[in-house]
Amino acid sequence: MRAVAAALAAPLRVLYTKWTHSMMVRVITSTLVVGLTAVAALGAYVTTEIRDGLVDKRVDRILAEAARDVEGTQQTIDASTAETPGDLQALVYAQFIALSRLGGDGRSIVWLRAPGNDSNVVLTPPGTDQRLVPMITTQLRQALEPGGSQFWQFASMPDTGVPAVVVGAPIDLRAAGDYELYFIYSLADEQDTLGLIQRVLALGAAVLVGLVLFMTWTVTLQAVRPVRAAARIAARLADGHLTERMRVVGNDEMATLARTFNEMAGSLQRQINRMEDLSRLQRRFVSDVSHELRTPLTTIRMASDVLHDARDGFEPAVARSAELLAMQLDRFEALLADLLEISRIDAGAAQLDFEEHDLADIARDQIEGLYVAASDQGVQLRLWVQAGSHVASMDAPRVGRIVRNLLSNAIEHAQGGPVDVAVASTERTVAVVVRDYGVGLSESQVSRVFDRFWRADPARARTMGGTGLGLSISREDAQLHDGALEAWGRPGEGAAFRLMLPAGSRGLGVREPLPLTMSEADFERVGERVPLAAEAVGL
Repeated sequence: MRAVAAALAAPLRVLYTKWTHSMMVRVITSTLVVGLTAVAALGAYVTTEIRDGLVDKRVDRILAEAARDVEGTQQTIDASTAETPGDLQALVYAQFIALSRLGGDGRSIVWLRAPGNDSNVVLTPPGTDQRLVPMITTQLRQALEPGGSQFWQFASMPDTGVPAVVVGAPIDLRAAGDYELYFIYSLADEQDTLGLIQRVLALGAAVLVGLVLFMTWTVTLQAVRPVRAAARIAARLADGHLTERMRVVGNDEMATLARTFNEMAGSLQRQINRMEDLSRLQRRFVSDVSHELRTPLTTIRMASDVLHDARDGFEPAVARSAELLAMQLDRFEALLADLLEISRIDAGAAQLDFEEHDLADIARDQIEGLYVAASDQGVQLRLWVQAGSHVASMDAPRVGRIVRNLLSNAIEHAQGGPVDVAVASTERTVAVVVRDYGVGLSESQVSRVFDRFWRADPARARTMGGTGLGLSISREDAQLHDGALEAWGRPGEGAAFRLMLPAGSRGLGVREPLPLTMSEADFERVGERVPLAAEAVGL
């Protein structure tokens, strides 16, 4: 049953996909449904009217003919001088022959003795086909009364099932008593005529539906073709081919659409070119400034180092100033390094050295490096690693910088709480999640957390330095690896960052190794907690 259901579901999915992705398919299908419904309703109405008209006229003629023949037969019998059974039998045979000649091949005659006839004279009904007798129902015989009028009903011919009309009337055969005369008329000609009409209507309906579909397809194609061209050119524009334009033909609405689209594309091209020029100038300015500041910064660093080394002999205020100068120079150098890295990334000059590395080893090394800084702030770092290997091709220094930036950010905002780090992988993806339980982020802050120089709380003093470019550079490094860096947060509940990298050349898989939102219990379910060397030596 499942195999049959799957076999039936596959074409249905294909049809549904075509229906949802093609306006032409929807228009043609809708036209076909409406057209078939209208043609079927019209055909049924026309067929019914023609059938009723044919049958009604035929029945009227049959009843008139039967009434005339019954009246003539009764008059002939009444005028006859036959009294003996033999004469009456001869009279009945003569009337049967006469009626047969008058009715032709389309009429059959049945004589039956009336149910209440108690005459001693019994006549043999001439020419009665016993196969036709079952067509005469009990209801029809009960409706006939001696001296009464004729009655009729519809029936079906035996063997063939052709519709027929049965007309009955009482006949007085003098000494032989009451008899019943039935005329059976076949409606085969009317049925053939109706069948011909139905075939003609069906052929006409098929031709009409075909013409409607062809006209619908033609008209829809005229409307859809420019839309398809616009979609194709829009995709080309999105890929960076800014010179693509639609072809303008005529002066109708589609031509107006093409001209408007081309004007929009031209405006976008000018704006993008202008923004690219500005961005290029900005990147050049940042790069040049960063490089130019290197020389004076080196000189200032040398002088600062001299002052910092001799600060013990200065007055307390001067010594503190020397310490602050050294700290701010460290921050300034970090900012210049980040600016140079951003300029290289923007210029597409970033070079990556891919090698096979285990993401768990990189995470452990970075945690070990920040363990002392975290302990100074009362933050406990915990590493949870899923069993197995978590090897991927990566640039280890850049991935290490990503993890270090995430850890520094988590320690900064943990408010003395723990920071959990989890490493897991699937067949196609390796991932690391860094989670703190401190200040947290709102939805609007999550959307901007990777912006350059943006801070969630600008007034909040940082205890671990930072330039405001760390998360931005981290996201760029993740994208250089064809990976992804995502953020989650909730005010008062902490924040989480997830880095996912492809384990091979097929890119990131659909199945995520770790969820972005993880509780403390979720980390325990990832795997064993990895002991840190710094913990062992009591740092």
